[in-house]
Amino acid sequence: MTEQGVSTTPTATEIYDQNCEKLHYIAPQIWCAGAGTAADTEFTTALISSDLELHALSTGRQPRVVTCMTMLKQHLFRYQGNIGAYLVVAGVDPTGAHLFTVHAHGSTDKLPYVTMGSGSLAAMSVFETQWKPKLSRDDAVKLASDAIMAGIFNDLGSGSNVDVAVITREKTTLMRNYITPNVREKKMRDYRFKKGTTAVLNEKIITKEDIGKYVTVHDLKADEEGAAGEKMDVDT
Repeated sequence: MTEQGVSTTPTATEIYDQNCEKLHYIAPQIWCAGAGTAADTEFTTALISSDLELHALSTGRQPRVVTCMTMLKQHLFRYQGNIGAYLVVAGVDPTGAHLFTVHAHGSTDKLPYVTMGSGSLAAMSVFETQWKPKLSRDDAVKLASDAIMAGIFNDLGSGSNVDVAVITREKTTLMRNYITPNVREKKMRDYRFKKGTTAVLNEKIITKEDIGKYVTVHDLKADEEGAAGEKMDVDT
């Protein structure tokens, strides 16, 4: 599984998820893409989303991306890597656009573009050769999509579709299945066979008398010793 992210301008951030796993909501302008154990990423982001909402209500201001990152890394560091959540955190707040990675042990990075997961090396090669400062929205979406597809086609654990979340100061736009390069095709043949297709070459019914030639068969009556184990207690 691989999730990639890229920060392009001071007012917009794009994050991308290229597995069947969904992008995780933290706040209206803060989202996460997760690699690792799906259940761990789901419950970790849900917990931090709740804590961040309480923090925003307490302070009376819009939540900051760095606050989300700090909460995540403190939570994961507490469990010393036993929670398998590797997250790309992206968002826009009053201080600008931000992009972080948070590893399962609690370490973090802040870079113009980041990759995580099984296809991260293939994706990073695309970023390192084609990224440039102040990309337009369309160029940023194309670059990150190309990076994700590099993971799809060069890594066996990197899913088959590209999801895009475009985050601005005003709103977040989610584009599910933005690119589906590996659509499952319909099978050319139907392997369900009609009844009677397989011929019966021989049929033989073995009776109790036939078995008696090789083993001794003795039917126990209900009142005989040894038949007690066959009885069932019934409440009256």
